[in-house]
Amino acid sequence: MEASFWHQKWERGEIAFHQSQANPLLAAHFNELNLIKGSRVFLPLCGKTLDIAWLLARGYRVVGAELSEIAIDELFQSLNLKPQVAKVGALIHYSAKDIDIYVGDIFDLSAPTLGQANAIYDRAALVALPAELRMKYVTHLMSITKTAPQLLIAYEYDQSLIDGPPFSISAEEIEQRYGASYSLTALETRDVEGGMKGKAAAMETVWLLQHNKDAS
Repeated sequence: MEASFWHQKWERGEIAFHQSQANPLLAAHFNELNLIKGSRVFLPLCGKTLDIAWLLARGYRVVGAELSEIAIDELFQSLNLKPQVAKVGALIHYSAKDIDIYVGDIFDLSAPTLGQANAIYDRAALVALPAELRMKYVTHLMSITKTAPQLLIAYEYDQSLIDGPPFSISAEEIEQRYGASYSLTALETRDVEGGMKGKAAAMETVWLLQHNKDAS
């Protein structure tokens, strides 16, 4: 999937994937990560999600990666923050108190640039990527975060009925991609109200991924 696909979505305002409130699964299960206040949480492909305001309001620091500069301009406006903006390699770094966002291709984000990530909250990244990119993404994510613990939200539905994104990702695929490095726990599964894009019955699952210390 080309970057132009997402740039056009934001330019046209075609952002039905953007939720108008913090994700209730985040609110219900974030404490499972057992983070202390001030911990730094990485949100890959974050958009302008209200989950960021939710985390900041509870005393956590946020670092994000996002392809669209439009999304990040709107994010900082919604937070009433005036960011400092600087070029960092191929990326653009937006920063303010307790928040750093890197705009550009997430595969250009390195571990030194990212800095410390105490945990990952992946609501919109894995499900946004087609199958041929998901393994590359998973490998890169674990590399730059040193296999930090995760809350991961995934959807499951009949992919033959509609095209993604968001794509359908089964429990078997999550095990295949993450099982060698993480212990996986499905914390909650719920029906997606109205189905996926109103066309297919769908389930949404929040997973807790904890680093498997026995992994090589």
